[in-house]
Amino acid sequence: MQTFFDILKRYWGYDSFRPLQADIINSIASGKDTLGLMPTGGGKSLTFQVPALAAEGVCIVITPLIALMKDQVENLKQREIPAAAIYSGMSTDQIRLTLDNAVFEAYKFLYVSPERLATTTFIEKIKQMNVCMIAVDESHCISQWGYDFRPSYLKIADIRHFLPDVPVLALTATATPEVVDDIQEKLQFGKKNVFRKSFYRENLTYFIKTTENKNDYLLRILQKVKGTSIVYVRSRKKTKETADFLKENGITAAHYHAGLSNREKDNRQQAWKSGEIRVMAATNAFGMGIDKPDVRTVIHLDLPDSLEAYFQEAGRGGRDEKRSFAVLLYNKSDAVKIKKRISDTFPEKDRVRKVYESLGNYFQLAVGSGLGFVFPFDVVDFCSKFHLPILITHSCLKILEQAGYISLTDEQESSSRLMFLYKKDDLYDSRHSENQERLINTLLRLYTGIFSEFAYIREEVVAERLGWSTDEVYQQLIALGRERIIKYIPHKRTPFLTFVREREETDLVILGREAYEDRKKRYEKRVNHVLEYVQECNICRSRMLLRYFGEKNTHRCGHCDVCLTEKETGTNSSEFDAIREEIITLLSGQTLSIYELIRSSSFGERKLFDVIRLMVDHDEIIQNDRMELSINIPLSNPSNRRNTAL
Repeated sequence: MQTFFDILKRYWGYDSFRPLQADIINSIASGKDTLGLMPTGGGKSLTFQVPALAAEGVCIVITPLIALMKDQVENLKQREIPAAAIYSGMSTDQIRLTLDNAVFEAYKFLYVSPERLATTTFIEKIKQMNVCMIAVDESHCISQWGYDFRPSYLKIADIRHFLPDVPVLALTATATPEVVDDIQEKLQFGKKNVFRKSFYRENLTYFIKTTENKNDYLLRILQKVKGTSIVYVRSRKKTKETADFLKENGITAAHYHAGLSNREKDNRQQAWKSGEIRVMAATNAFGMGIDKPDVRTVIHLDLPDSLEAYFQEAGRGGRDEKRSFAVLLYNKSDAVKIKKRISDTFPEKDRVRKVYESLGNYFQLAVGSGLGFVFPFDVVDFCSKFHLPILITHSCLKILEQAGYISLTDEQESSSRLMFLYKKDDLYDSRHSENQERLINTLLRLYTGIFSEFAYIREEVVAERLGWSTDEVYQQLIALGRERIIKYIPHKRTPFLTFVREREETDLVILGREAYEDRKKRYEKRVNHVLEYVQECNICRSRMLLRYFGEKNTHRCGHCDVCLTEKETGTNSSEFDAIREEIITLLSGQTLSIYELIRSSSFGERKLFDVIRLMVDHDEIIQNDRMELSINIPLSNPSNRRNTAL
């Protein structure tokens, strides 16, 4: 064990491990397949990095989050720990070189996206590697019971056949009991072996606030609770609208979503981490791998798809163990919207098949061809050409992925590609400007096979050879492209689509129960759990979340909106709701003085005063100049207890 402490101190500067880290490290270091359940921010990466540094050989790390993969590789390199990553978007030469270096143990850690595992090249090379451990991050993705099932994760078990004596460490921050069992089964654990840290966060306070004006209440929260914040919304457009609203009201803010360039993302993330920007308004693309300890509020303006997603996002608050707030703003129209997501996420099967047919036509694949073909995929261009709605098309693509027809990757920076359209002899016979001649000759010296297939090029390397700026090279390549001398595809951010099997006749595309009906039922179940969470007025918020994740011996947190209301009024949940309902009924269509209200009520004066005070604080009751009370909420609103903490 001392060796692990020495490594921890040498590379990370810590003197001790967090709770559960040492137990997981000892388990995997002794060769046991291990599943570690640790909440967001619990230090999962150290549980495989430390024991791998103590062992001989390469640690294979499998993760679907390419941005996080790159961040971890960069962080390890900064600590002088050799690491590399393989993911879609790299050229064949780049992948082979990286794998060859891993075979010769040039790296201690090799990060791999799950899509890479089934490739012939990877299998060929991994057989030659000295692998000490396989770490599977976000391991809930292997379970069809989970909220983020990815078929590519099922390939992990296959590589265990080539590495029978290599232990597997599976890690996740969110897993229900059925997912915990499924992870171990799918990863072929020799014996069940789970280490859990309670998901209870004593310093994190959960609030549900029912309000028709979410922006005004958002502003109230940020004015009342100082410090850094994340505001989660569902659409890219809404990220900008929310950030603009906050800036107009004197709060420094920026917006963040997957459609921004890497440079924009990095700049905004850095400004937020440094404190230059206080609030980040973002989609769920923001947060993975961001270890900022002093986030005081995480606010959701829209309902998440699942409690797993909500718990993970809310858990980015208060990692410094100081008081923080996870607030979800809700109104009754949200229930309609989240139920509509079910039909949007699971379109009719004929529509899914239509999208599949359009994919084959888009990439000009004949029936029976395409197996293993990888294409840069511009979904906006695809939808535009075939007149398809983007959101529903995205859902269709996900269903096709689950059914095993295609594989999709996250957006990545793809390298520039170039191929000559002229034959070599014709190229030499044609007339070019002096700069074009110099550029053409440089390209021919740097890249081979450029007349028969696309070559991946780097404009900065060409510029260095020529003594030009990168922009000059780019402009000259564009000019050669216009003259049809070359076909030039500049680097861009794009997802990649792989055909996992040969193109089928559209009528023969099978969308079985596992890919469609079963997943739809599970999705509906998760949506219902979210609605139950936001609409429930009687159970401690923390207790509800913990029970969802299988923790049975839970206690009341004492500081969520439910617990605080009971503390402040001295009433239990059902009694509070009964008093509130009676007040609403008595004030329906009339105004009453507080004394008339007390005389008309069937409840005690003290408790009635407490409930009236809370309702006035939250503008459910208003008081006129004559000190008369009247109701200020739509009578159709569901009964919801309020509190004064936020």
